[in-house]
Amino acid sequence: MSTERDELHRLVDELPEQEVSAVLAEARRRAHLEPAPDWPPAFFASFSSGRHDLGAHHDDVLADGFGLS
Repeated sequence: MSTERDELHRLVDELPEQEVSAVLAEARRRAHLEPAPDWPPAFFASFSSGRHDLGAHHDDVLADGFGLS
């Protein structure tokens, strides 16, 4: 057992009874955390507009009806 885990056990044993449920809930939450998804998501750069200045001229692009069919 690692030193940190041993310390954790000791600290848990020293907890006041009224704090046990809150600490237990946090430990359960952390035990079930899922790993962070890969970054960037697959939809990044998933379309091509033919323009390379969308950020600088977004008002013009939206006024032209970008994305409307």
